[in-house]
Amino acid sequence: MTQAQFPVLSDITQALCIALILMVPLAAAGLALTNAGLGRSRSATHAMLGSICVIATAALAYFVCGWSWQGFPGGPSHGFTVAGKAWNWIGAEPFFLGGLAHHGSRGALTAWLQVFSVGIAALIPLGAGNDRWRLGASCASSALLAGWTYPLFAHWVWGGGWLAQLGVNQGWGYGLLDAGGAGAIQSVGGLTALSIAWILGPRHGKYAADGMPAAIPGHNAVLVLFACFLTWLGWIGLNGGGSLLWIGGSAAGVALVAINTTLSAASAALAAAAITRIRFGRPDASLCANGWTGGLVASSAACAFVNPASAAIMGAIAGVLVTFSVEWLDARLGVDDPAGSISVHAVGGLWGMLALGIFARIPQDWVLNGRGADNANQWLAQLAGVVTLVGFVLPMTYSLNWLLNRLYPQRVSAEGEAHGLDLYELGAGAYPEFVIHREDVRLR
Repeated sequence: MTQAQFPVLSDITQALCIALILMVPLAAAGLALTNAGLGRSRSATHAMLGSICVIATAALAYFVCGWSWQGFPGGPSHGFTVAGKAWNWIGAEPFFLGGLAHHGSRGALTAWLQVFSVGIAALIPLGAGNDRWRLGASCASSALLAGWTYPLFAHWVWGGGWLAQLGVNQGWGYGLLDAGGAGAIQSVGGLTALSIAWILGPRHGKYAADGMPAAIPGHNAVLVLFACFLTWLGWIGLNGGGSLLWIGGSAAGVALVAINTTLSAASAALAAAAITRIRFGRPDASLCANGWTGGLVASSAACAFVNPASAAIMGAIAGVLVTFSVEWLDARLGVDDPAGSISVHAVGGLWGMLALGIFARIPQDWVLNGRGADNANQWLAQLAGVVTLVGFVLPMTYSLNWLLNRLYPQRVSAEGEAHGLDLYELGAGAYPEFVIHREDVRLR
């Protein structure tokens, strides 16, 4: 079965798309530095090398079969019929990007942006597995994410799949909308991070016998805060490129996307700073950084559909949610997430999906997912996406990684964690002449 395609891109729009896509790797660099900075110094090189390796693995897995499963509106796909209505569930493109026209077409630009996007999704679980996730295991998990989990949900949202068809088949607005990947990239990566944190268990020394968590601060707050600037620029590219390619936005609308992305991040960071200042007597740098990135994540779904005031409100709520979610997961649920990946990307992404249904007012001249001029019940389509992520994607990604753990144990040995992943898996530390670990110091 096939679906209607978006119109052909003009030369100006193609040039703008290329410029925005080239900005997206800055988001990956920012996330990699965040993961490294919020981990221990004795695993910093491992965190950065792991980032490169999972991006490479994800790109290759997506090249082999991910694009085939995701597909493109108008391309071949598999579907089923219920009550006389056709529903599309998975793409059927050739493997190895076969049949894709590599000449600046919308399909080629979409595949290029998706290769970067799936790498960002694969980076997110690394933060939750900091200081204890084996390099080979993280690459194997990334192959599962990029080769199956990500493209399946991305097809449902961007490939003409059943979530996108909720507007036409059920009358739920325009079907599920996600301009920049709050659900398809961030929530999928964040829920995979939750699965990894559950499977790996907490770091040694994180929880006392009575369950009280110990503070294990990140080793380099400067890296983390510098990463905020990189993620900001990368997210403008991600949201801007996504709005042009995934929802058929206009080049003129990219300015609004950039403004909304910035305001959402800014209000989220300030909300996190205010909360930590009130609760702890001073702002917390790592939580402010998490709030900033959480605001970027929350902006992704609705960045092209809301006014700046709504974007600021969405971001402020995201900052509050991320700040309290980090504490709740750590203290109440016993989930050790050193980089706050679950709170930032899963919680922030799910909120961003819902926020579109609350705040978005889609222009009357837009035609999305084969449907035009209908904002009614859009919140139901967004809610369906959230339920699908939590009720289907989370159990699926947990099961896949649980099976992987049975075949190839994902956690490093206790000895390796004590020595640090840099020395244990790579044979050299990140700061051999400058850092002395407190636990290495012995009083005489």
